[in-house]
Amino acid sequence: MKRLRLKTVVGFFLAAVLSSPAWGSVPPQPGTINYIEGQAAIGAQALNERSVGSTRLAAGQSLSTENGRAEILLTPGVFLRLGDHSSVQMISPGLADTIMTLSRGRAIVEVTFIRPQNNIRIGENNSSAQLLKPGLYDFDSSRGLIRVFDGEAMVQSAGRQIELKSEHVLALNAAGKLKAQRFDRKAYTTDDFYRWASLRSAYLAEANVSEARNYTSVNGAYPAGWYGGGWYWNPWYSAYTFIPGDGIFFDSFGWGFYSPWFAFGAPYFGFGYGYLGGGYYHHFGPSYTPGVAAAHSAALAAHAYRVSGSGLRAGVSHGGGFAGGAGFRGGFAGGGGFHGGGGGRGR
Repeated sequence: MKRLRLKTVVGFFLAAVLSSPAWGSVPPQPGTINYIEGQAAIGAQALNERSVGSTRLAAGQSLSTENGRAEILLTPGVFLRLGDHSSVQMISPGLADTIMTLSRGRAIVEVTFIRPQNNIRIGENNSSAQLLKPGLYDFDSSRGLIRVFDGEAMVQSAGRQIELKSEHVLALNAAGKLKAQRFDRKAYTTDDFYRWASLRSAYLAEANVSEARNYTSVNGAYPAGWYGGGWYWNPWYSAYTFIPGDGIFFDSFGWGFYSPWFAFGAPYFGFGYGYLGGGYYHHFGPSYTPGVAAAHSAALAAHAYRVSGSGLRAGVSHGGGFAGGAGFRGGFAGGGGFHGGGGGRGR
């Protein structure tokens, strides 16, 4: 009986590996499908769980959903999440110029990391928004709205350029001169699509910790498969996750994406916890509230941090943010966690 169970477990593991992209082999390109839920298609080609990680939107192709949702990888650290009854077209899938157009419905773009050389643009209703900083951006074609929860975008519309900063919304269909208006972020905590995007982020943050630990350097040499910061396939979670090359990057929902040496002890900071201190597995799920979420601010979101001594200090890129003195530790409240997959919406 024990031998039968062992064969079953090994068989399941091998099936998962063989049916998924190679571990850390070739980084996925912009437009790669990272998650499918419900009804989604590229043209007439219906998508399902097997499409994840192996199907990519080419220039000119559109991904459409009916009663379903999808997640698309753009440049490393940038996720586009498409809502129900929505459609998005890939205009340019290049790493330097990554351009998409939302022709129907709604999309949320999470930018955890962005380089100055990146030109990431989302078109909507004959307008185009260039995403300039890490943050969270909401595009609603049905209502003609572009909403910035965190970050900064430059919108080109009707021959004008409108700067759109954190917690501001632009109504593209408004009469008269277009002008950004402030909105209350807290009002969207009950929004179904917003909460779903947060759960997807939590799921990929958990996958990050699981995968980043596989690439911890030994005697200064990283294991085979490490190619620096970027997308890495996690077979246990059936998805690509973002692993930064250094430090810890927090997204706008408060979830952390850890580089390999900082993954030990996540969601705590430093090396006195977690794996090196005896080790236990962390679940970043609905029952876990990241410490940065409780004290959320635009200065904290999507910045890199490094541990120095007993404190958490603002790290290499994106400037600004947080300088820790006595230390900054994310709280952990147990629970069953969230393991994504093709299941429900987390309502």
